Amino acid sequence: MNIPQTSFPRVVIVGGGFAGLAAAKGLEEQELQVVLIDKHNYHTFQPLLYQVATGGLEPDSIAFPLRKRFNDVENFYFRLAEVMKIHPDQNLIETSIGDLDYDELIIASGSTTNFFGNTNIQKFAMEMKSVPQSLNIRSLILENFEEALLTSNIEERNALMNFVIVGGGPTGVELAGALAEMKKGILPKDYPDLDIRQMQINLIQSSECLLKGMSAKASEKAEDFLIKLRVNVWKNLRVLDYDGKIVKTNGVDHFRAETVIWAAGVKGETIDGLDTECIIERAARIKVNEFNQVINYQNIYAIGDVACMSSIENPYGHPMMAQPAIQQGKLAAKNILLKLGKKKQKPFVYNDKGSMATIGRNKAVVDLPKWKFQGVFAWFVWMFVHLFSLIGFRNKAIVFLNWVYNYIRFDRETRLIIRPYKSKNKQINF
Repeated sequence: MNIPQTSFPRVVIVGGGFAGLAAAKGLEEQELQVVLIDKHNYHTFQPLLYQVATGGLEPDSIAFPLRKRFNDVENFYFRLAEVMKIHPDQNLIETSIGDLDYDELIIASGSTTNFFGNTNIQKFAMEMKSVPQSLNIRSLILENFEEALLTSNIEERNALMNFVIVGGGPTGVELAGALAEMKKGILPKDYPDLDIRQMQINLIQSSECLLKGMSAKASEKAEDFLIKLRVNVWKNLRVLDYDGKIVKTNGVDHFRAETVIWAAGVKGETIDGLDTECIIERAARIKVNEFNQVINYQNIYAIGDVACMSSIENPYGHPMMAQPAIQQGKLAAKNILLKLGKKKQKPFVYNDKGSMATIGRNKAVVDLPKWKFQGVFAWFVWMFVHLFSLIGFRNKAIVFLNWVYNYIRFDRETRLIIRPYKSKNKQINF
């Protein structure tokens, strides 16, 4: 790896997401050697991936180079690699570019899509956890409309224009709203020789309410917004199978659709090598104590989506969202410094700053600890919070200008098939 030896303790951070980045920031300018390892050389602002998938933003506006963030930080090293295994007995990690020893290890590997063991859905459905996956969705959406123009078979055309989104959490709700906005004001202009009114957007939720975890008012209002945007909202319905053509559910309703986007769950992206008793099998999350130390290990920490800190109040751990990840990353950095200074570590206490989701133009729901509101003001709050949270002035400026332009012109300029996506179940020929 060509990491120089040093007399300083070496802290290795696996993952450059919200948690890993927060931890790395907290260890800046300390008498430490910090090594950040990620399989991408950029940090992704995941809350805005759906806008990349629907042509609202270019991917480089929500991604930021990890090396650039730490250019001027001494004793900081970044390596582009995938961590394959941890050897706790040797204080060593095994990566795709070699082995590296550590004094303290922070696992911030994040999460991946959870298909709950359904191999067919995993094979044929689309994921949206990364920039490349979002670009695949964008290409497939546009390719479907291009193909719909060429077929004279009505059933096939309708299937190409039928979109099924599985999961009524923030990701599914925001994606459904964005597709509805495209149907309303953009696609009719691009495809005047198609009857865009036949396009169907189906949002399927297995429980009785959308945005589970938010207030009942937010759930009801989000559903109302979606219905007004002509999204078909299906509740208490579970998707059982998808063969690339037909979506089978546990009800009488089946859907013929060429595009299924799976937003129904995530699981931790664990790394081999830890004791099996440290891993919660179904959620694939690592058990940690109140200091975010992995159970049975004193010098290994897990933070963010991959970590599960169970308590009486939160038996399933904290929500797999950005705010818990950032707060855990900051505290993990402080606790490592306290530990190395032979001081008592501080337990993690989650400060819930609220939740929010946008459902389209002038439509959003916001739940803050003391206030809950919906509509236009909530939409402006959502935009401000997300804009402020982006890394880098350039990204903030580009996203802001894009939003202003899109709002004034009711347009999305990045409807581009830059990297054609060929669905696993069909061959597209133009």
